[in-house]
Amino acid sequence: MLDKVFDPTAMEARLYAGWEASGAFSAHPESPNRPFTIMIPPPNVTGSLHIGHALDNTLQDVLIRWRRMQGHDALWQPGTDHAGIATQIVVERLLAEQKQPDRRAMGREAFLKRVWAWKAESGGTITRQLRRLGASLDWPRERFTMDEGLSAAVCEVFVTLHRQGLIYRDRRLVNWDPKFLTAISDLEVESKEVKGSLWHLRYPVESGPGQFLVVATTRPETMLGDTAIAVHPDDARFKHLIGKRVILPLLGHAIPVVADKYSDPEKGSGAVKITPAHDFNDFEVGRRHDLPMPSVLDAEGRVMLDEISTHFAAAADGIADHAFVRGLAGQDRFAARKAIVARLEKLELVEKIEPHTHMVPHSERSGVPIEPRLTMQWYVDAKTLAEPAIRAVESGQTVFSPKQFENIFFAWMRDIQPWCISRQLWWGHQIPAWYAPDGEVFVAHTEEEAQAAARAKFGHEVVLTRDEDVLDTWFSSALWPFSTIGWPEKTPEIAKYYPGDVLVTGSDIIFFWVARMMMMGIHFMDGRVPFKTVCIHGLVRDEKGRKMSKSRGNGIDPLELLDAYGADAMRFTLCALAAPGRDIKLGRQLVESYRSFATKIWNAARFCEMNGIAPGAGFDPASAKLPLSHWILDATNAALTEVNAALEGFRFDDYAKACYRFAWNDFCDWFLEFAKPVLNGPDGADKNEVKATATHVLGVILRMLHPVMPFITEELWHRMGYGAEGSLIRTAWPEATPVADAAAARAELNWVVRLISEMRTVRSEMNVAPSVTVPLLMAGARPESLARAERWADAIHRMGRASEIRALSGDPPKGVVQAVLDETTLMLPLADVIDFSAERARLRRERTRIEGEVQKVEAKLGSEAFVSRAPAEIVEENRERLAAWQAEITRLDTALARIAD
Repeated sequence: MLDKVFDPTAMEARLYAGWEASGAFSAHPESPNRPFTIMIPPPNVTGSLHIGHALDNTLQDVLIRWRRMQGHDALWQPGTDHAGIATQIVVERLLAEQKQPDRRAMGREAFLKRVWAWKAESGGTITRQLRRLGASLDWPRERFTMDEGLSAAVCEVFVTLHRQGLIYRDRRLVNWDPKFLTAISDLEVESKEVKGSLWHLRYPVESGPGQFLVVATTRPETMLGDTAIAVHPDDARFKHLIGKRVILPLLGHAIPVVADKYSDPEKGSGAVKITPAHDFNDFEVGRRHDLPMPSVLDAEGRVMLDEISTHFAAAADGIADHAFVRGLAGQDRFAARKAIVARLEKLELVEKIEPHTHMVPHSERSGVPIEPRLTMQWYVDAKTLAEPAIRAVESGQTVFSPKQFENIFFAWMRDIQPWCISRQLWWGHQIPAWYAPDGEVFVAHTEEEAQAAARAKFGHEVVLTRDEDVLDTWFSSALWPFSTIGWPEKTPEIAKYYPGDVLVTGSDIIFFWVARMMMMGIHFMDGRVPFKTVCIHGLVRDEKGRKMSKSRGNGIDPLELLDAYGADAMRFTLCALAAPGRDIKLGRQLVESYRSFATKIWNAARFCEMNGIAPGAGFDPASAKLPLSHWILDATNAALTEVNAALEGFRFDDYAKACYRFAWNDFCDWFLEFAKPVLNGPDGADKNEVKATATHVLGVILRMLHPVMPFITEELWHRMGYGAEGSLIRTAWPEATPVADAAAARAELNWVVRLISEMRTVRSEMNVAPSVTVPLLMAGARPESLARAERWADAIHRMGRASEIRALSGDPPKGVVQAVLDETTLMLPLADVIDFSAERARLRRERTRIEGEVQKVEAKLGSEAFVSRAPAEIVEENRERLAAWQAEITRLDTALARIAD
């Protein structure tokens, strides 16, 4: 017997261990079955399951379980990312906490051994948590971006691209973390709102006594590296200065005024200082105008003067203060800012200072403001690699779902910049490049190969020094679709599982990962794209639509949800909310409500069990004779059609809602209720058919729900006796079955459902107690409608709480409440049940109250100031509230119309 209470904690670990031990998740390259491949976006090895992981992996698991049940040879490739900077930070902090030598004191080799030891001990957290979620990954195939095979693939790609001229060294600006002393990717940069200042500085015009060009800046500390002032070519205020020069305060030398459209006449003073070595936009202006690019901040964000020291030879005039500038050497950038502003104020070169709130990029890892820094790094020629990827999406070889996300892909790819792939870290794939004493670079698979190349070049042995940098984590991740299945070897897995069928991911990494996998996959896999479809889901936000953050304290821990409600409830919630490409608003109450759905399924199975509904002799749906059987079997076919179409189109929300409507409404609320008189009646053919039909439909529901609710469905599959067919995870996906007289059964039973629903709606609106029965009068009913009512009288009495059912031919009695069903007017005499005057008064009071709320929200939304200044999630919340209240007013108006004076 099934337990009275559904308890997910009692079954989840047991069921998962059974699946994994039995090899239920395994792909079979030797199988003739059609493959279906998903490559997991590899989580960081340092990671713990967050709500974004839960969403992403739930959707992947829904697809992989569905296709597996359809008979595909399904591969869901697992693995983790070495997460260069994140992992190095974790281990360095651990060393500090344990009061052990830091990495530089340990040396590179010893430090890396320590990281590998940490990975072996603590790096499996995320994969254990994915198991808790129910993710049916092919675990024996698990890969790690720094395992031996993937490291070989990374080396092969680097060497090949370098030989093809697609990897090279260059001196360009990068995002620099002055705390961790490394270049970082754009994804590791987090813009934060900062309340700062906008300094308007006066630059004297050369040979123009008393004339100044006022420049507005948020970074006076970099002015020592200014090499020009830019103004818009059409800005009439400055046209007379274009081509002239101004004097750079403190250093005293002249710099040109250049015309460039980068300068915005509407911002600041309209003139902008150009510091090419310390600002990405300035760098591009500097390239366009062939400006010098001196760096004035070192790797730690301290003032350095090496590249501007030549200016000290010039004679200092009234605004030059070389002694002061020399005194800045070694000062932190923010201390230097204060000192420079104070000195300029003394020189009367500060026009004004305005409060200025602006976005400042910070390192996500260290929390400090990043510094654009001009350094020598390794780059990939992304523009060349991007062209075939662009064509692949344009031609439909790879399709984005929803399609509008192609625009994001194209926007970035068509304006792609060189990709900086070197990082000043120790943990990662060390760049396979060696340097001769004269700086000559030798890129090779091994040091021996590099030595051979050096001997050929110089004619003798030379001492080579390996590049200390490692590769950007995204470089190895870009190879994930083919390196994980054996490339550069020609393996059976590559032959069968490449390209993948679908990549499921968020829109935030279209640039960083999706596009780069496209570039590398096409380049190294003979022009074949790495995946046929890119399924983009939204971000998970809190129930008010706000971004989750530690500062707000509105984050949701999926592990807590798993503990409180079980994996099935959380998975179903995420799936039900995953409208294509739209962000998800998640709250604990939603998960709790879908836990009720799991309980509903459990209780329905208990009801079936108690009524002897269980698998037995085979049931042929085509043999069913009863309209009730025909109706639920037809509804089953309709649900299957809807579910398959939703999953084919990656409409996970529609899939979940179709399952919910069919299981809760059609099967539990209507079919089982309609079936009760037969089940409670005498034995015979009708009872046998209803029980067989219920058994068949419950089996379909369990299979239909299995991709999203694997635990409860597998448990019920066995406990209800379906297990003779094998484990549910290995069972075939249900298919539609022929149904005799489906149209007639659909028309009849749907009419009964609508009639009872109308009766329930009226009773609810009028506050009629469930225990009270009232007559049902039917006016204007056709004979076939009256006959239907007669045939289903028991259900109408029991489920609609009708004391009697009769046709009405004359005038209706006083105090009836009406509803319309097709040609029939349904009447419920309620004069003796409720006080109509009191009820009208109650409904009007409620309407007045809600109308007041509507007016308040309409006033807010009608205010341009509110709509433009309030956070987007607050505006959206008010729009949703308005829609809900307007719907409630419509409902109240309908209720009032039923009992009009």
